[in-house]
Amino acid sequence: MMAVPRLRPQDALLEQSGTVLGWLQGLAPEAFERPTVLPGWTVRQLTGHLLLVHTGLARSLDQPTTGPALQIHEFVKRYRRDVEMITAATLEASAGLTGTEVVAQLESAIGDLAIKLQGGARPSQVITTRRGPTTIEDYLATRIVELVVHTDDLNRSLPQTPPAQLHRSALARCTRTLAGVLAGQHPGRSIEVRVPPYAAVQCAIGDPGPTHTRGTPPNIVETDPVSFLRLTTGRIGWADAVAAGTVYASGLRANLSPVLPLLS
Repeated sequence: MMAVPRLRPQDALLEQSGTVLGWLQGLAPEAFERPTVLPGWTVRQLTGHLLLVHTGLARSLDQPTTGPALQIHEFVKRYRRDVEMITAATLEASAGLTGTEVVAQLESAIGDLAIKLQGGARPSQVITTRRGPTTIEDYLATRIVELVVHTDDLNRSLPQTPPAQLHRSALARCTRTLAGVLAGQHPGRSIEVRVPPYAAVQCAIGDPGPTHTRGTPPNIVETDPVSFLRLTTGRIGWADAVAAGTVYASGLRANLSPVLPLLS
């Protein structure tokens, strides 16, 4: 695999945050009331969700705990459980505000978060979040996933606008996190999932079949990072991705559809 710049996770997050903030600041006021690719959410409301991503991280950094952390592949299951709560909080975050006002709050939140992250918090420190206890390192990983997928959502929602860049470091960390969640939730070695140049993991889905030990795996799934992001977060379906040629699947068990999406 080719080398990827090794920014610290907090730096990768802030780099992507700054890019999407600048993109939002360049939108015309009326663009914020356009619908997004997420049913029922406008650009303004999705911007409000990004605001919650940043303020929630900042708040949790101030809530250390001595309790054990959830494994990340277990932690992320709680997002689906709390989807109605998350939607309600998102709508409330932007209620009564213009898009420009939400963006101004997002800018302030990113600035406040940057100051907190410069405080040198230990990545292994366990913190309390709305979804339960997790390490700072793992929570940063989930925040990067949120930020990358919603940057992509915004780009697809306003295709006539030049897209916000998906930075290499953020996309790499996002890919590795999602690949790790897949392997953690479905342990085994019957399918190899490759997302070059960032990740390759093995997992087992359904009847595990023979375990791969050496040589070429009997079941291979390969795709690009953005397609993997969209598959694992429910933005595209497995059959559509295979039909479009963005997913290569070889082998009788090379089918991830029973476990997709991982996050939604």
